[in-house]
Amino acid sequence: MQKLIIEGNGPLRGKISVSGSKNAALPIMASSLLADGEHTISGVPQLRDITTMSRLLEHIGSKVKGSGEISISTGNINLGDAPYDLVKTMRASVLVMGPLVGRMRYAKVSLPGGCAIGARPIDQHLKALEAMGARIKLSEGYVEISAKNLHGTDFSFDLVTVTGTENVMMAAVLAKGCTVLRNAAREPEIVDLAAHLSSMGAEISGAGTDCITIHGVSELRPHPHKIIPDRIEAGTLLMAAGITAGDLEIQNFPSSMLGTVVTKLRSAGMDIEIHNDTARARSAAPIKSVDLTTSPYPGFPTDLQAQFMAMMCLGDNVSIISETIFENRFMHVPELSRMGADITVDGGKAIVRGVSRLKGAPVMATDLRASASLVLAALASDGITEIDRIYHLDRGYEHIEKKLRAVGAKISRTEE
Repeated sequence: MQKLIIEGNGPLRGKISVSGSKNAALPIMASSLLADGEHTISGVPQLRDITTMSRLLEHIGSKVKGSGEISISTGNINLGDAPYDLVKTMRASVLVMGPLVGRMRYAKVSLPGGCAIGARPIDQHLKALEAMGARIKLSEGYVEISAKNLHGTDFSFDLVTVTGTENVMMAAVLAKGCTVLRNAAREPEIVDLAAHLSSMGAEISGAGTDCITIHGVSELRPHPHKIIPDRIEAGTLLMAAGITAGDLEIQNFPSSMLGTVVTKLRSAGMDIEIHNDTARARSAAPIKSVDLTTSPYPGFPTDLQAQFMAMMCLGDNVSIISETIFENRFMHVPELSRMGADITVDGGKAIVRGVSRLKGAPVMATDLRASASLVLAALASDGITEIDRIYHLDRGYEHIEKKLRAVGAKISRTEE
């Protein structure tokens, strides 16, 4: 098992580039199942989750080639299952369900089970598919869906769900008639998926709002697509500049997707200048303590809460961080506390009292974004930090130690 060794080394300075979005790439890879032929997708980050999705698509009968720019051939799709040994390692594996139901009118997918950051059931996915005429059968940990007469419907999600919106949208593009999805998720990754599906011949309007309308078509065709930049990585890099009092020029920056994050970081004392797809992020101590509440897009993303908390650990006062999306997303708190942070958790709130310095310590990553918060804290700490279980980090950050070394970080990867 690998771990990261990080020695606090003062401000990060230089140029750094944002990779393609994992959360956009995964549903777009799954959408290849909707059309026979060869699909070319560029800007795909080299991550563990991308490898898992590739393996799943190959299990279903696709041929996946390349890295960075990948080719997916979907001429021999079968009606096999999406097995538990793949789905359990990445919840986004359930995204093959919608495309398979849309094109093949059948899918058998393992239930994803629990998640380190809280329960994320797929009941909303299944309710919507049932409303479209699908028959659902649950047996031995699998959900089996058949839909000989898949038709449009007017469906309102009980709660905002990103993967649910994506899954049902992909099923609806090949259903008969019109589907209206209300209380839909508004994330940029959904907009990117809708743009890709439209380039394949789908008829979709309203993506990016809470009401998406899809008029079913008889078939789709492959079309090349470039993945949008990863807004969560971009936000993490902004905070890397902030927590180290650094000066970073961040390239391939998704400026239109991070308005709430940039506003909050400016409130915390950062100087952020944005020109087209480049951001310059600077910060000088002390970091200002500000409160934060996570919420669905366009609010502050839950996927940046842990990183922001790491920054607030060095704030000049007290910050109250409220997590409203996942009930168990404070697992990074004990690890930050090992590094000298002063944090008290009270239900869905964390009270963070700023300290003057953090100290390096052996810590353990508990999930993807928690691991990023530990990297940020380590960069700003006195001494050496060892971060164990970094396979979490490799699920969502491409070549992170190489990127950070290029802007002055003392960071290396080693085997246990």
